[in-house]
Amino acid sequence: MPGTVRRMDQLAGPDELETATSYMNAVLNGPFIAVECTGDVGALEIAAWSAGAERLLGYTGEEVIGRRLADTALGSADVDLWRRLCDGEGGAPLSAEHRRKDGRVVACAWVHEPMRGADGQVVRRLFLGQDVTDRGRLADASRDDSIILRAILDHVPIAACKYDRDGVFTHHDGKGLENSGVEPGALIGKNVFDLYEANQAAVDGMRRVFAGEVVDNQVEAHGVTWRSWLLPIFDERGAQNGAVSVTFDITDVKRKEVELQARLDMIQAQQQVIRALSTPIIEVWDRVLTLPMVGVVDSVRTSEVMDSLLDAISTKGARFAILDLTGVDAVDTKTASYLIEMVRAIRLLGAEGVITGIRSNVAQTMIALGVDLSGIITMGNLRAGLKLCIQRMNRADAAAADGARRAEAR
Repeated sequence: MPGTVRRMDQLAGPDELETATSYMNAVLNGPFIAVECTGDVGALEIAAWSAGAERLLGYTGEEVIGRRLADTALGSADVDLWRRLCDGEGGAPLSAEHRRKDGRVVACAWVHEPMRGADGQVVRRLFLGQDVTDRGRLADASRDDSIILRAILDHVPIAACKYDRDGVFTHHDGKGLENSGVEPGALIGKNVFDLYEANQAAVDGMRRVFAGEVVDNQVEAHGVTWRSWLLPIFDERGAQNGAVSVTFDITDVKRKEVELQARLDMIQAQQQVIRALSTPIIEVWDRVLTLPMVGVVDSVRTSEVMDSLLDAISTKGARFAILDLTGVDAVDTKTASYLIEMVRAIRLLGAEGVITGIRSNVAQTMIALGVDLSGIITMGNLRAGLKLCIQRMNRADAAAADGARRAEAR
């Protein structure tokens, strides 16, 4: 028989030969692994070894026929496997693992078929097997998936739900439900659209997922803030037949975000107060503003100061703005440019800018940087600058009064 090595000389008579031959012709060339044995149940000896057995275990018939079953690769299984198979004729298959010739482990499901002679006595035993290695791996993988999912649902603050095509809960579980006051499984059988009818964000998200869209949204429900991922699910034909939601309880995260934002707002307000105090705009005389600057003046700070000063000039109708640099330790090229631009902007508002109190080291830096202050009024200190502003305003006021008298005399 092709692919099969047999010891036919052990058959006791023609009836047994006919029985064995017809039976073996029916099964040994099929898709199953077939092993034929003789002898007592406790000392089975291999008499036939199919090509399927050779493919599964890697041993040829010549290597195993005539040997005790327990001494071959099949003997690595449960020692009572073959006895239990023989005792349970026609029973359910029994599975066992075997080590191949190359060392790999395979799994096989076995059944036992006794071969009887004319007198009804068992003359040989046929063991039929099926390779279930992949099936076992799939079962192990599925079992691992279930274990992993269970661990996640029990320990991570999430809720996992499944919905049928009408939006009815078919699964409702997860540690994340603890803070919501809703017991796991409590929503099974309820329709998500009816349950959250008043929650527009939740309903919109569910409508989108049932339209086939993957949705990532944030909703408030049961006193909890949820970050939800809604996922459509499809049957083997590709038709959508429901949805799955995985939601994280982010209530604490949201609360901390609000607290953090409040702190940031407070810090920003404090910084604005500090900036205002560090560069106060003072009205030292009628229509004369002074901006005393202290420390290191950089381009960012100068830009903020310019906005505040120009706004104050417009609001108060000032005619002079004194930029007092007495307390300034250092300036850079960009800062010097901003100071010049500030004076020009003051002139555009109809006022005059005066720079006072330039220290020697700052003056040297400006010269080295090539800053041109020729068109800008500079005075040695704030007192001199204020005196200049008052004198110019007095002259301007006197000229205006003289002009008015002359106009009346005419």
